Amino acid sequence: MTASSLYESWVNSLAHGFRNEGLTCQMKRMVPRVNAPSGVFGMWFSFYLRETDGGIMSTIEEQLKALREETLASLKQITAENKKEMQDLRVSVLGKKGSLTEILKGMKDVSAEMRPIIGKHVNEARDVLTAAFEETAKLLEEKKVAAQLASESIDVTLPGRPVATGHRHVLTQTSEEIEDIFIGMGYQVVDGFEVEQDYYNFERMNLPKDHPARDMQDTFYITEEILLRTHTSPVQARAMDAHDFSKGPLKMISPGRVFRRDTDDATHSHQFHQIEGLVVGKNISMADLQGTLQLIVQKMFGEERQIRLRPSYFPFTEPSVEVDVSCFKCGGEGCNVCKKTGWIEIMGAGMVHPRVLEMSGIDATVYSGFAFGLGQERVAMLRYGINDIRGFYQGDVRFSEQFK
Repeated sequence: MTASSLYESWVNSLAHGFRNEGLTCQMKRMVPRVNAPSGVFGMWFSFYLRETDGGIMSTIEEQLKALREETLASLKQITAENKKEMQDLRVSVLGKKGSLTEILKGMKDVSAEMRPIIGKHVNEARDVLTAAFEETAKLLEEKKVAAQLASESIDVTLPGRPVATGHRHVLTQTSEEIEDIFIGMGYQVVDGFEVEQDYYNFERMNLPKDHPARDMQDTFYITEEILLRTHTSPVQARAMDAHDFSKGPLKMISPGRVFRRDTDDATHSHQFHQIEGLVVGKNISMADLQGTLQLIVQKMFGEERQIRLRPSYFPFTEPSVEVDVSCFKCGGEGCNVCKKTGWIEIMGAGMVHPRVLEMSGIDATVYSGFAFGLGQERVAMLRYGINDIRGFYQGDVRFSEQFK
């Protein structure tokens, strides 16, 4: 037997003895050393005595198993209302100062060769616990959503609850009905300013500053030249300025609110609504005005209604007329509505004054026109038997609900 083989046999027997004592021996094959003993070629040995790696690893595995079981048991007890409790548990287990980190600190007593093995076990435990937390969080969220849906569910087999719906104001209904009549006749609806210039409100309507007819209506002035319009006629003046008569006649209506300094009572209001109409073109006559008014009245009050024209005066029309309609309650025989006359005054009208046309640059020798104006409140009061104009503006639901 050579010296080398004897030396190796001795080392093996020594290592066997250490193992029997619960110690670990590690043998390494190294490159030849310069000062190696004669006859020992290519091998030398080193011994490492330490605590048993197997015992430490067993302890760590037991700790990981216990941690895993306790954590999973705790997760099962968490409810959807205690999500914060789950977050606290996650930090206490997987956090930087958590239980898993404490277990890892025990690896400092393990040999370098065993650390990868123990690290693998620890990583597997971490993956299992992380997946458990994520799955629990998902389940809790699903339970929360399910509970919310259950609380908000509607029994569709129950009878529905009636929902009160609004409706348009009676004045809006009346205005839209009148507008629809004129739109069907080829008129255009033109809106204008409620705050108007004195020039358009009066002077363009043949009412100069010194005209005595200005006393017929008190006005809300903002400045000497700015006021709240007293009629919608300024819209007509602006429309005549802008219209190109080479493309045809101007046929328009101008609905809107107007303002006058009246004392509010059953038949007067400081604000009310008007719809004024204007037609300007070639060969427009009084017969056209009468036919238009007859059609409007029949559309609003019934086919059997008739009209009559009474001479009147308006500064912006010549000739001017008051339009009466046969009483729709008594049929012309006389009643309290028509004051025993058989007729009800409904609107004013007339042929456009040549001076009004000329102020818009229109040749009054070639073009002519007619104009008319009626109030929505007046029409609604006559149609529905309303005897107090203030009911339109007081916001009384009992009043409004009668006109659904």
